[in-house]
Amino acid sequence: MTLKPRPVVFKLPGQKSPVHRHFHRIAWLACALALCVIVFGAFVRLSNAGLSCPDWPTCYGQATWPSAPGDAADHAASAIRPFDDTRAWREQVHRMLAGSLGVLVLVLALLAARRERFGIAQVLVASALVGVSIPLYMRGQHEAAGVLAAIGEAILLFAALRWSRHAGHGLAHALPPIAALTLAVIVFQALLGMWTVTWLLKPIVVMGHLLGGLTTFALLSWLAWRATDRPIRVPDTRLLRRLVAIGLVLLGLQIALGGWTSANYAALSCGTDFPKCVGQWVPPHDFREGFVLWRGIGVDYEGGVLDGASRIAIHLSHRIGALVVFLYVGWLAIKLMRSPGLRGFGGGLAVLLLAQVTLGILNVKLALPLQVAVMHNAGAALLLFTLVTLLVRLRTPELGDHHGE
Repeated sequence: MTLKPRPVVFKLPGQKSPVHRHFHRIAWLACALALCVIVFGAFVRLSNAGLSCPDWPTCYGQATWPSAPGDAADHAASAIRPFDDTRAWREQVHRMLAGSLGVLVLVLALLAARRERFGIAQVLVASALVGVSIPLYMRGQHEAAGVLAAIGEAILLFAALRWSRHAGHGLAHALPPIAALTLAVIVFQALLGMWTVTWLLKPIVVMGHLLGGLTTFALLSWLAWRATDRPIRVPDTRLLRRLVAIGLVLLGLQIALGGWTSANYAALSCGTDFPKCVGQWVPPHDFREGFVLWRGIGVDYEGGVLDGASRIAIHLSHRIGALVVFLYVGWLAIKLMRSPGLRGFGGGLAVLLLAQVTLGILNVKLALPLQVAVMHNAGAALLLFTLVTLLVRLRTPELGDHHGE
C-alpha cells in the first residue's frame, strides 16, 4: 500500500485557507529529521561519544569541532576531557541535526499559530527568550539563562493549553496546541542535551533525553498525519483507539526502561545469557538500588556507577517489560489483521514487533554490537510511529463509507 499524502483543505470560495498549503510537507520533513536525530543520537550514546564535547553548545569553543588536538588544547573544556578527534564530530553533528529540527518545529509552530489571537507573537517572544538564554549560559550566567528559558517554556505551555480549548473546531484550531507543545518539548530537549554534558551523563537526564526525542517524534507524527487527509474509517473505532492507546502507554514505559538500562550501562549485566541471566533463572538483584533516580550532581556516570546486582535488576526489568509489550502488542497486531481495512497495519506491526524482539536478543547474545544496538533504538521509534499513526488515522465511519485499504 502506497500512501500519497494530500493536504486537508478547509475553506470556502474566496477565503484564505486556515492551514498553510505546505504545512503537511514541512511536518513530514520534520518527522523524518526527528527519526534521523533519534537514530544518530543512539549512535552517539552507544559509541560512548556523549561527553566528547565537554562544553555546550560549542565543541571546545568552536561552532563545529577542532580539526586537531592542538586546536582544542587552549580551551577550558580540555581540562575536563582531552579532545578525541574520532568522537567529537559525532556529538557536534548530532547537535547540528537537533538544531535544524528545532528550526523546522519553530516554522511549524508559527504557521499553526497564525490564526490564533497573538499566536505568532507568543511563539516569537518565547523563542526569543530561549535564544537569548543561550549566550547568557555560555558566559556563565546560568541563573539568568535558566530564568529566561523557563519563562519561554511557560509561554509555550500556556499557549498550548489555552489553544487546546478550541481544538475541536476544525483543523485550523487542532494544529496550534500540538505545534506549540512540540516546540516546548524541543526547547526542553535542548536543556536536557546541555545537562547530559554538564552533569556528566547523569542517568535520569540521559533517559529523559531519549524519551524527549521520541516524544518529539510522536508529536510530529501526529501533526503530519493530522494535516494529511488519510483517515481510516472502520467499525469499532472507539474500542480500537483505546486498545492502541494502551499499547502506546506500554511501549512508552518499555522505552523508558530501555533508556534506564542504557543510561546505567546495564545492557550486558547478564553477560551473553538468554533467557537466563549470568547462568541463573533468578540471579542476585537489587531493585531498590537499581531504581534510585537521583544521586546528586558532580559524579561522572560514564561507564556506570552501580554494582552488578543493581544493574541486573534494571536489565531484568527491561526483559519483563519486553515480554509484556510483546504479548499485548502481538495480540493487538493479530486483532488488526483480523479487521477489514487494517490487515496491512496488523501485519506491519507484527513484523516490527518480531524484529524488535530479535534485535533485543541479539544485543545480549552478541555482546551489544553497535549496529544492532542502534537498530534496536530505530525499531522502538518505528513501533511508536505505527501506533501513533493508527491512533490519529482511525476515524468513526461516515454514512456511505466503504471499508478497505
